[in-house]
Amino acid sequence: MAGTLYTYPGNFRAYKALIAAQFSGAKVNLASNFVFGETNKSDAFLKKFPLGKVPAFESADGKFLTESNAIAYYVANEQLRGKTDFEKAEVLSFLSFADNELLPAVHGWVFPILGIIQYQKNNVERAKQDLKAALAALNARLLRQTFLVGERITLADIVVFATLLSAYENALDPSFRAPFGSVTRWFTTVLNQPQVKAVVPGFALCAKAAEIDPKKFVEFQIKTGGAPQQQQKKEKEKKPQPPPAAKKVEPAEELDACELALAEEPKSKDPFDAMPKGTFVFDDFKRFYSNEEESKSIAYFWEKFDPEHYSIWYGEYKYPEELSKVFMSCNLITGMFQRLDKMRKQSFASVCLFGEDNNSTISGIWVWRGQDLAFTLSPDWQVDYEVYDWKKLDASSKETKELVAQYFSWTGADKQGRKFNQGKIFK
Repeated sequence: MAGTLYTYPGNFRAYKALIAAQFSGAKVNLASNFVFGETNKSDAFLKKFPLGKVPAFESADGKFLTESNAIAYYVANEQLRGKTDFEKAEVLSFLSFADNELLPAVHGWVFPILGIIQYQKNNVERAKQDLKAALAALNARLLRQTFLVGERITLADIVVFATLLSAYENALDPSFRAPFGSVTRWFTTVLNQPQVKAVVPGFALCAKAAEIDPKKFVEFQIKTGGAPQQQQKKEKEKKPQPPPAAKKVEPAEELDACELALAEEPKSKDPFDAMPKGTFVFDDFKRFYSNEEESKSIAYFWEKFDPEHYSIWYGEYKYPEELSKVFMSCNLITGMFQRLDKMRKQSFASVCLFGEDNNSTISGIWVWRGQDLAFTLSPDWQVDYEVYDWKKLDASSKETKELVAQYFSWTGADKQGRKFNQGKIFK
């Protein structure tokens, strides 16, 4: 399946199709030399797509398709659309949920931040409450499953993810998203998929909600041709003739303008960079651990470890009663690792699952630069750590050395005697 997608950079609606194509293998090319407001107003474009809206899709065999959800569905595969009739229906329900419940609330809050619409306190507060209600519903859904429908990513995840992007970028700071830990865990799991990173690179979660500045609305109105009332009043006072009519911004254009106005999020700083380096070199240890047997790598670890500048922590999953299938528990570990990708350079972990289906626990040994709990140092890392109990270990104690040996070599049992099942390394 191949075709051309007409859009501009940063259009979250276009992301739906582009991400779906990454997963399905469909060959979707972006139209070259597309200029929003010009290309989509040309006679040639309007002949194919009468409404002049983007994204718009032209298939290789000369068929035309509009509406982002429909385009994403067309370039998807069976897995993304849902394998059973019920899964297909669930996917469609989440596409409607994204458009009817999430999108109005997201734009009701984000648009005033970006200056797209004028700030009205009651409207913004209503949008926040609506978004909280929608996120609470998603959170309940995601408490016991990794993805929205089934056990793998579907269009439900892709469309809901794309719809929430501007909120997670501009509004949902750590305090607001705290009650919705499962949603944020899911969001960052989707974000860190290679197929998604290929379309949405360099994205960072909002560290602090952007403040609403009335000047941005004035600037946006001038930019789009919709002069603010005060400016029009001054023009009337200066001239005997009324000013030319301001350009009317249609709702569709207003939405597109919002997407164009979304600024690229600056790269977040690595908190580890501000700490003394010490003598322990993670890259050297990780290389040694990967290439040598455990007995040698554990001895190497203690030979090189610098307790003054690095610390060792034990983390145990708080809710073992919620763990069911082993493969789903392993997905929790893998998802956490993916979401902490920016933390890899100056940390290492061995996380193990003990037990079997419906009777298992997750725990691990973590090592990182510094003496404090690392997850609290960056908003990028505050997505999974709260579902674990954390204990800093004494690097000089016999108990710590035994725990390190057990977890680095994937042996033994948990505190309740459940035998080691499998483990995963964060490096």
